Amino acid sequence: MDDFVNSMDAFFSDYFDLSFPNIHVTDVVEVLIIAAFFYEVLILIKNTRAWMLFRGILFILAMFLAAALFQMNTILWLGERLFNAGMIAVIVVFQPELRHALEQLGRQDFLLSFNFTSLFARTAEKRFEDRMIGELVSACYAMAVVKTGALIVIEQDVRLTEQERTGIKMDALVSRQLLLNIFEKNTPLHDGAIIIRGDRIVAATCYLPLTDNLALSKDLGTRHRAAVGISEVSDALTIVVSEETGQVSVAQDRKLIRNVSATGMEDILRHAQRPDAYEVIGEQPRAFLLRRIFKRKGGMADGR
Repeated sequence: MDDFVNSMDAFFSDYFDLSFPNIHVTDVVEVLIIAAFFYEVLILIKNTRAWMLFRGILFILAMFLAAALFQMNTILWLGERLFNAGMIAVIVVFQPELRHALEQLGRQDFLLSFNFTSLFARTAEKRFEDRMIGELVSACYAMAVVKTGALIVIEQDVRLTEQERTGIKMDALVSRQLLLNIFEKNTPLHDGAIIIRGDRIVAATCYLPLTDNLALSKDLGTRHRAAVGISEVSDALTIVVSEETGQVSVAQDRKLIRNVSATGMEDILRHAQRPDAYEVIGEQPRAFLLRRIFKRKGGMADGR
């Protein structure tokens, strides 16, 4: 690479009286890393409320740039005094987005980007047994038929200890009959969410944080907002059965899809069971199909 750059530099210097800057392979790699970083940051904030705040910051920076060009010393003096406080304010304002970005970085398994890891992916340990998938799907759609509301949180890598403490502790194997009994109207445990860890229900009547996402449809109730809310602070997969419509919805990674079919639910649960498994449906990995299900306008699918 360096030899090629040197030869091109000599050619342009001899014939055009031009010279290339001294570029090395590390310089090219560094530029690509910085470009990829800024691209990921822009993608992260584009579909959130941070995008409008980011545009406001760009406007302020443009104003100070114009002040520097026209030598507006008073504005520049104010900008220097406000810069340090402004950095702290940006961190406070963007705190939810920064937290989400760091959580995403912490969850990322960089080894999965290499193809050789797929050779070992089929031996990955299951988060829960196949039996639980059938029990969950059967119970959810049985409750959907009679419009019984339900909120089921399936814990994944992030422990939900804080939410678990808000409910009543349990230690019961997941079954269709138990789920139907818990969410039956007017029973002691029907209000709130249940948390599933592995194959067992560890808590019921749990309180979940509500999202303040303005992109959600106004006809969604507390259960759906709680499902999206827990997906904003963890990697949990949450199933919602609507008491008003009987539709079954799924929330994960700050996204919500409504009116999921039983087949689609089973596919999503199988991916959650072994997220690192390279299972191919036709010619596409299961993980790709799940991302395609969730990938709707702005990351939100309202199922209508």
